Amino acid sequence: QVQVVESGGGLVQAGGSLRLSCAASGSIFTINAMGWYRQAPGKQRELVASITSGGSTNYADSVKGRFTISRDNGKNTVYLQMNSLKPEDTAVYYCNARLIAGWDLNEYAYWGQGTQVTVSS
Repeated sequence: QVQVVESGGGLVQAGGSLRLSCAASGSIFTINAMGWYRQAPGKQRELVASITSGGSTNYADSVKGRFTISRDNGKNTVYLQMNSLKPEDTAVYYCNARLIAGWDLNEYAYWGQGTQVTVSS
């Protein structure tokens, strides 16, 4: 099977920085794309940033210029560098991996358990 594990959340003051990490492991043939989503209380889960295996990135307008997504294909790991954090960035951040499974070569999407990011004003 496959596991997706996030780390790096925490409490930070407005204007500060955090770096999230997400590692996928298990029976993986290849990872097509990885991304970060977030969900604030009472709101729907939304895409924050995503990156393909070729390095193409996509960002939500609200984080452009402040957040940077990157990945290490050799380690099946994706990072989210978050700078100039704002209180409205407070949410649970979830990692998503869209991958080709090693056991049947079909594409699946896996989610991590989430990591809390809290930005105080």
